[in-house]
Amino acid sequence: MTTRPIITLPDEKTLRQVSRPVAAVDAATRGLFDDMLETMYDAPGIGLAAIQIGMPQRLVVLDLAKEGEDKTPMFFANPEIVWSSPEISDYEEGCLSIPEFFEMVQRPKEVKVHYRDRNNEPRELHATGLLATCLQHEIDHLNGVLFIDHISKLKRDRVIKKFQKAQKLGKL
Repeated sequence: MTTRPIITLPDEKTLRQVSRPVAAVDAATRGLFDDMLETMYDAPGIGLAAIQIGMPQRLVVLDLAKEGEDKTPMFFANPEIVWSSPEISDYEEGCLSIPEFFEMVQRPKEVKVHYRDRNNEPRELHATGLLATCLQHEIDHLNGVLFIDHISKLKRDRVIKKFQKAQKLGKL
């Protein structure tokens, strides 16, 4: 397993790419899953989409285990939200690609996701709570959407300018 660099703002060109489906989960895909997991744990984070390490493939890893708990990694190839609840929940979200910025985001409270697992088996998952939020956040990445797209334009513009300024000053 290899820890890879995480793409961050202001590199919107990469982060806003729409990721391609994978034909099948094979040995190369499992190797990328492992690198993604290692990168996510090292960051540390609870979710990572392949595009965040510059790979425009529809792959997501998650692990919602709290510190001190056994790791519970989850692997999603070609995840697709096929149902969303009408009920909305608010979560304070952050993103490894937008370090040290957190904001409240409203998303559907529950989702149903179709995907292929690490063994290329088709699966369906009904997710609630933090898992539902994380899946929606990471699937957004696969579609070129960032969590800051769910906040006001004023706040979004401020965050982007902050990262552009940091890059100009050589702080990124």
